[in-house]
Amino acid sequence: MTPAIANHDFSKQVALVRAYHQRTKHRLDGYAPGPDTIDWSAPPDPFRRFTGSRKILLPLCTDQLTLTFDQLNQPHSAQVLNLDSISQLLQWSFALAAWKEYGPDRWALRINPSSGNLHPTEAYLIVRAVNGLADGLYHYGVEDHSLTLRRADTPSTDAASSLYIGLSNITWREAWKYGERAFRYCQLDTGHALGAIRYALACLGWTARLLQLDHATLNASLGLDRSDDFAKVEKEEAELLLAVHLDSTALTTNQSSRQLNQQASQQHNFIASDNATWYGQASRIDAHPMYQWPVIEQVAHATRATNQQVTTTGLVARLTNKQTDNQTASSLRLATDVITQRRSAQRFDHKHEMPAEQLWQLLCSQHSGQALPFDLYQEINTQNLCPPLHMVLFIHRVTGLAPGVYILPRSEASTALLKQTLNPDFVWQPIAIPNAPTDLNLYLLQALPAHFIARRLSCAQAIAGDCNIAWSMLAEWDNALVNGPAAYRHLHWEAGLLGQILYLQAENMGLRGTGIGCYFDDACHEFLGMRNEPDQQAPLQAIYHFSLGLPLVDQRIQSHPPYSAERMAMPAGTLLES
Repeated sequence: MTPAIANHDFSKQVALVRAYHQRTKHRLDGYAPGPDTIDWSAPPDPFRRFTGSRKILLPLCTDQLTLTFDQLNQPHSAQVLNLDSISQLLQWSFALAAWKEYGPDRWALRINPSSGNLHPTEAYLIVRAVNGLADGLYHYGVEDHSLTLRRADTPSTDAASSLYIGLSNITWREAWKYGERAFRYCQLDTGHALGAIRYALACLGWTARLLQLDHATLNASLGLDRSDDFAKVEKEEAELLLAVHLDSTALTTNQSSRQLNQQASQQHNFIASDNATWYGQASRIDAHPMYQWPVIEQVAHATRATNQQVTTTGLVARLTNKQTDNQTASSLRLATDVITQRRSAQRFDHKHEMPAEQLWQLLCSQHSGQALPFDLYQEINTQNLCPPLHMVLFIHRVTGLAPGVYILPRSEASTALLKQTLNPDFVWQPIAIPNAPTDLNLYLLQALPAHFIARRLSCAQAIAGDCNIAWSMLAEWDNALVNGPAAYRHLHWEAGLLGQILYLQAENMGLRGTGIGCYFDDACHEFLGMRNEPDQQAPLQAIYHFSLGLPLVDQRIQSHPPYSAERMAMPAGTLLES
């Protein structure tokens, strides 16, 4: 523990995080505090706009890369940083994926998944020396695939091209439906967005690293501290800033955050200079909010990184850069097809049996030794800052495996903690995973028909019982929070990132997945043999559920292209007044 982590303020903030997590648990006798009624006819606006600024239409790519999804982890040539490649990056990570229509209802789907399809996450770019874009800060407009200029910087004639990606959350989009638990879902969505970005970067031969910045610096870099620009509208919660690297070989496992931040500062001053010019007024998301949830702002404030919390020394990363040898379930599907056709399953075929080879590939993809996508936040995701999440699997129908409850510890060092904490009657029978890394271990805990249990624990949702496999992701709760309250966000980011891996792996196999944010927290713990006394420290906590199987598609729902023919015909680079 660093001296900064040991101070009294941190103890109070960690206590607030623990209290928030406890009060936002769903229980068998009642759900977390949420709205008593919802006006379904007036949901929050899914698109934020900035009026009074210049909007630049991006080119919409219709050509597919020849790179297959299985080749994303292999070295391949990098694209040039320009307006076209930036457009592709955004189109394959945040853009609309389709419009759906059923009766009088019409709704949009996006490339990145979101809890309740509410999409609280907003994306920003900071660019320098990119042909076709003025230096500055831009907000990404999902609805028309555009960039709105928020800050114009003084151009530099001798600067190297650089690109940064920032994420924020409009928490009200989730709180409108989910109440106090919404902060959790926003953080899970941030993790999914991280995964979506990383896979899109891989398509272009690029990579990125999460910069460790204090909240004030992060907030200023995205222009979210400008109160006049957000007057009388919903604020945005700054989450993170990524530095994009156009040469993936430039990243090494021993680069510290201080080194990366210094490099970023030399390449681009992402804090506005005195000569910068700002544009745009943020639009309102919900003109008539019916509820307020003060605890969300409290936990957001408690988990924001401060100068004291930002890591300034090099760390030994958990990432080992080992690649798996598993090729038993290879696919020739194009990477961009997998990414753009990913959907959340609504129903599963409860008779489908998954081949064991597909399970092995899924488990190998969750091994942190794989470079993609875990290199994205290499330094956060270490034993020193945020212990890995562990995967409890409710396996219903997989060839050659008995139905039951299994566990995949995601670090060898944590197996002892799991055995000590979980039900002492669990058998811990090792299951061999062909061609897997030697430190990837699957254990059978208890053989039993688990479909009813998984369904009951996931708020009685059929998707957890009819699927082939349901996941419960366990966090090393105490070991994470000892590093400070910001770890609460990081735990959910990793859960969302793991969920994004499962989404895309399933799509690549001809299957589908869906994240499950509604589950009975303490009932899950009790089933696994864990104590639930609120006044005692808890070694483990369930953070996220997920299910995966063969989807049943409702043929009554019509699907339409993500962007209209009129938008497709508009020339890229067109300037519009927002």
